[in-house]
Amino acid sequence: MVTASHNENGWTGVKMGADRPLTFGPDEMGKLRDIVLGGNFKERPGGAYKRIEDMRERYIADIVNRVKLTRPIKVIAACGNGTAGAFAPEALRRMGAEVIDLHTALDWTFPNYNANPEDSEMLHDMAAAVKKHGADLALGFDGDGDRCGVVDDQGDEIFADKVGLMLARDLSATHKNATFVADVKSTGLYAIDPVLKANGAKVDYWKTGHSYIKRRTTELGALAGFEKSGHFFFREPLGNGYDDGIVAAAAVLAMLDRNPGKTLGQLKDALPKSYTSLTMSPHCDDERKYGIVDRVVADYQKLASERGKILGRNIRDVNTVNGARVTLEDGAWVLVRASSNKPELVVVVESMTSDEDMKALFREEVKPRLARFQEVGKYNQEI
Repeated sequence: MVTASHNENGWTGVKMGADRPLTFGPDEMGKLRDIVLGGNFKERPGGAYKRIEDMRERYIADIVNRVKLTRPIKVIAACGNGTAGAFAPEALRRMGAEVIDLHTALDWTFPNYNANPEDSEMLHDMAAAVKKHGADLALGFDGDGDRCGVVDDQGDEIFADKVGLMLARDLSATHKNATFVADVKSTGLYAIDPVLKANGAKVDYWKTGHSYIKRRTTELGALAGFEKSGHFFFREPLGNGYDDGIVAAAAVLAMLDRNPGKTLGQLKDALPKSYTSLTMSPHCDDERKYGIVDRVVADYQKLASERGKILGRNIRDVNTVNGARVTLEDGAWVLVRASSNKPELVVVVESMTSDEDMKALFREEVKPRLARFQEVGKYNQEI
């Protein structure tokens, strides 16, 4: 599989391997662009290019057939001028929702902002629309429509891992002993949530990356998989196993429909409290980032083996399935991993006690630890 990303040096490509990507430069990406746009590819056994007539209608009908709302729900459909604008508003209306369009016209120049439901600019626009129209929620989709972001009736963003926990609570009530998969960037509440435990649900923390989570949900026969970035993977009977933002939106609406006496904000407030950071990414060259993470992993493993403490707390576990996710005795955790498709590291922290403690985990633990490496550069955002 090949992915592409853009940075200050232009477009760069990443060929995904079993564990680590092999990078190649903008010249090769230019050749790949010309092959794709010019249709100069060769069909080989095992794959084919085929046009399916009425694909839009067949796709929307498949989603709508799974969800039919029994009560009025007002929804902001925020598409950021990306491809979801061609599908999401119509699909949500056919489910029975009252839909307010927000930047749903397709425009590849993205005139308003980056279509990314993790970015604050899009989330703030969604929140403003909820308040303006008195909506029950806003559902935001990224540029290619495979991710979904959620803003509740109060205009508060709900990180996708918390949305996943809400969905897991709701679904585990009717699918007893269900298995769910969450990526290592996701909240630690999955492991301690009393509702999931009461319903016999199991949660597996796995590598971040849509291909990893998609494969893992299939391997375990999981009902669904969740990524903090907003990728949701629903297997039958809820979906077809791959990440689809509109299928995720349908699941959120179905959850609200099954809880007619509660707002989305109330469902969120019913979760155990935790304080989770933004996803923060300091620059680190592709050829160096995995070596840096290996050293960080070794440092944390050594600290744990020597019964060292982080901000006065014992280390309960060091999960190394994807970088180092270090869980402390009170459930707080810090994560350092390498980005799968950008010249960056990825940092997330979570506290079970306070916002101040969450910030301290980053400012007094992770940031100073990474600052020891001259290869680690400026963060894209910080708390």
